[in-house]
Amino acid sequence: MMAYGFKTRVALPVTVLWALVLSRLSLPASIRPAGLIFYTLRGLNLEVMNTLILRSALALLLAFSARGFAQEADTADKGGWISLFNGTDLSGWKASENPDTFSVVDGTIKVVGPRAHLFYVGAVEGHNFQNFEFKARVMTKPGANSGIYIHTRYQEEGWPEQGYEVQVNNSQEDWRRTGSLYAVQDVIEHYVNDDEWYTEYIKVEGKRIIVKLNDIVVVDYTEPEHPKREGVAVNRVLGKGTFALQGHDPGSTVYYKDIRVRPLP
Repeated sequence: MMAYGFKTRVALPVTVLWALVLSRLSLPASIRPAGLIFYTLRGLNLEVMNTLILRSALALLLAFSARGFAQEADTADKGGWISLFNGTDLSGWKASENPDTFSVVDGTIKVVGPRAHLFYVGAVEGHNFQNFEFKARVMTKPGANSGIYIHTRYQEEGWPEQGYEVQVNNSQEDWRRTGSLYAVQDVIEHYVNDDEWYTEYIKVEGKRIIVKLNDIVVVDYTEPEHPKREGVAVNRVLGKGTFALQGHDPGSTVYYKDIRVRPLP
């Protein structure tokens, strides 16, 4: 059978499919267009063609939707942990002031360069977390300083003013060591070493913050009802917010991978 007009291969997004379905359902038969496929088969009744297009659109829509739901469900593992870093690029993250401080190398986020912070701005929880468990695999090079911010928010330059910093520092001159809840409950002991991968775990539930290094609890802090904060630390309190990785200085090299979060009620 010969077709009049032209044929074209078109990848229809879900939104276009919805538009097609709605147009077929809402317009009276007398003014319905021939369809998004611009050809008519000789002798084929237009009502039959409309029905076929509608059914095809619905089938494609259901297929796309099911695939999308499956992909979304696959982002969380059986334990409820959701990956925040895909190991390929910095999708879902936004860097401040010196973006070149952050790069992706061999499935890790490499941090080295002038001061900058990499904020999570992705879709998980609308990048606005309150109660959660967070963990990342971290490796520091000798003399490196970095940090993981929680309950923070994006700012274009400077040290983040909102939320808490959990320290990443095994040998740099700052005496506050890895795991410290910076300038609130500090750790002076060495629990992990440079040039070795370790797990840094942070849990926030209500007003309580727990920090673990390789399953060793190094901080267990409960924020008082009216915490005393002054100067630049006035916003160092719990509320809601996102995560950020710190690029401290050009002499600090740190790697992050397997960055995951498990939202809590």
